[in-house]
Amino acid sequence: MGMGATDARPGEAEGHGGGADLERDADLVREARAVLRHVRAQPRKVRIVLDLIRGKPAGEALAILRFVPNRAARLVDGVLRSAIANATHNYDLDADLLYVAATTADQGPVAKRIHPRARGQAFPILKRTTHITVVVRQRGL
Repeated sequence: MGMGATDARPGEAEGHGGGADLERDADLVREARAVLRHVRAQPRKVRIVLDLIRGKPAGEALAILRFVPNRAARLVDGVLRSAIANATHNYDLDADLLYVAATTADQGPVAKRIHPRARGQAFPILKRTTHITVVVRQRGL
């Protein structure tokens, strides 16, 4: 089978090769996401912060994160700001109508170290990493 004028190039999904499709689909898009990967924080601690902002308006979520005294709150704050920026710049969504639709803190790779103990024993140290995802969506008018 030869490459015709309608065949997609290798590595491209069908229908996602041109800029015109992106502009046409931008009218249909009502959500944007941001992902921070391989951050050195435990997923368990990040999830505590994410539970505070899930479902809240974006402005209120930023205000909550400003006063949470966790290191994870600063990380989530950056991801949320990035998701808001992606929504406004890439999809022309109104920042005042955005809310936090979904948040996840998935476990990333774990670096394993050992802590030498008495009588030749070695206790494991697990340095966990996290993939933080924040999805913002525009409320219907």
